[in-house]
Amino acid sequence: MRNLPSKFVSPSVTIRVAGSLSQGHLAYLDQLVSSAIDCALWPLLDLAHLEELDRAALMYLAGGEGRQFGVVGCPNFIREWMQHEKDRQAA
Repeated sequence: MRNLPSKFVSPSVTIRVAGSLSQGHLAYLDQLVSSAIDCALWPLLDLAHLEELDRAALMYLAGGEGRQFGVVGCPNFIREWMQHEKDRQAA
């Protein structure tokens, strides 16, 4: 997947992720993100209705946020878990 910083792409597309997100969904989600980038769109993942995710999905979100996609509407429990993982990796 290519890295495309958001500052170089003004138009965006929102990808809504709801319910649960697990490792089995990541290939499809990554395909959507890649397709948006190929179309010169900055992908925004709307997580407002995401209720559960596994660690693989969390690591995908934490690793790609700000580099491959933006995250909007992120529930607090996900934001806190992502921050915890980023802090843990930095230590």
